[in-house]
Amino acid sequence: MAYLLDILPSLLQGALVSLQVFFIVIALSIPLGALVAFAMRANIKLVNWLFNIYIWIMRGTPLLLQLIFFYYVLPSVGITFDRMPAAIIAFTMNYAAYFAEIFRGGIAAIPKGQYEAAKVLGLTPVQTIVHIVLPQVVKIVLPSIFNEVINLVKDSSLVYVLGVGDLLLASKTAANRDASLIPMFIAGGIYLLLIGVVTILSKKVEQKFDYYQ
Repeated sequence: MAYLLDILPSLLQGALVSLQVFFIVIALSIPLGALVAFAMRANIKLVNWLFNIYIWIMRGTPLLLQLIFFYYVLPSVGITFDRMPAAIIAFTMNYAAYFAEIFRGGIAAIPKGQYEAAKVLGLTPVQTIVHIVLPQVVKIVLPSIFNEVINLVKDSSLVYVLGVGDLLLASKTAANRDASLIPMFIAGGIYLLLIGVVTILSKKVEQKFDYYQ
């Protein structure tokens, strides 16, 4: 117990860093993914081509490689980021690509007749998106969004490769220093707790939006 109390503060400090990464990435990547998805609905060939390339690269290469690219490779061409900003940018770009595909699928599920009906009612394209399309899309994509959110909780541990003092780095440091696996097990328990909270929250949000039943 004494050992647990000794290492717990550093692990909790690392967990706070992990949560910081998590919340910032969520706040940036979901709106960005939605914007990309709706921009691709405009059917402008150049825009669609650029976004398709972006999504292909982000989804087709490992997140770890993207972290290394933003922090270690870009400085060679004069673009330099600190550790945390590099991690935030890499995570945001990666997850926005996944969210864009999720939102694009949700948008495609909306019957075309609803767009025509909105036009007959005199709604502008923006009003149609805000009042007709978006509420339905949100309900459709919620389960997939929360699946990615859960993945983000686990993937946030990858920031340790940039030397960011997150939960995994704190537990690894304590484990190496004390030649004990206990810090790693405690870190695993904290991740499980965080995922449990997100899972419970996702169920409640999905029930709230399940207004068609």
